Amino acid sequence: QVQLVESGGGLVQAGGSLRLSCAASGIIFSINGMGWYRQAPGKQRELVAAIGSGGSTNYADSVKGRFTISRDSAKNTVGLQMNSLKPEDTAVYYCYIIRYATYYWGQGTQVTVSS
Repeated sequence: QVQLVESGGGLVQAGGSLRLSCAASGIIFSINGMGWYRQAPGKQRELVAAIGSGGSTNYADSVKGRFTISRDSAKNTVGLQMNSLKPEDTAVYYCYIIRYATYYWGQGTQVTVSS
């Protein structure tokens, strides 16, 4: 059973930084993609950043230049460095992995950016 545990969320002022981390455990070989989604109140879940097995990355336009995704394949962890945070970045952030075309999700971590 795959389990994902996130950490690093919290409250920060606009312009500040946070780093999210996600550690995968269980049957964790053959992981293809890893990344982060977020969901703000009353909005649909949206992709924030993704990183493939080869290291290719993809970002939502709203976070390009501010967020950086990283991956440690040996430790099966994925991180998200978030800089220059804005109030509109407030959301619950969920990490995920893709394994054999199946998504596995973390429990979510709250990020709140005050103006």
